[in-house]
Amino acid sequence: MIYLTRRETFNAAHRLYNDGWSEEANDAVFGKCANKNWHGHNYALFVTVKGEPNPETGFIINVKELSTMIKEKVVDRLDHTNLNLDVDFIPKDIHPTTENLVRIIWQQLDPHIKGCKLHSIKLYETENIYAEYFGE
Repeated sequence: MIYLTRRETFNAAHRLYNDGWSEEANDAVFGKCANKNWHGHNYALFVTVKGEPNPETGFIINVKELSTMIKEKVVDRLDHTNLNLDVDFIPKDIHPTTENLVRIIWQQLDPHIKGCKLHSIKLYETENIYAEYFGE
């Protein structure tokens, strides 16, 4: 089994805040992420597929097509947005945390992967924080 990863980037803002909690409780749990004026991240998205190379091309998947798909289905729809307000495929009742975003991104890409299988979605929120999802 061969694994192939494509990296893409996007910038987006969000706010982590529970409307049912007090300002103090939100600040205690979410810290700066609860900022009422939002805050942003420079995200790095890693999409990994797995499969066997096609004997005619040597590819698991055409990486140009994979990049185009990632951009159309995810990056172009997330880049320079407010994740809480602007993105139609992020449910309004789900906090746009890195943990939730990897699952949501998987759901956007998995139906479109052909000839191989989606293995993982890894999303870096900062250089020190990332989440990874394997479709489980």
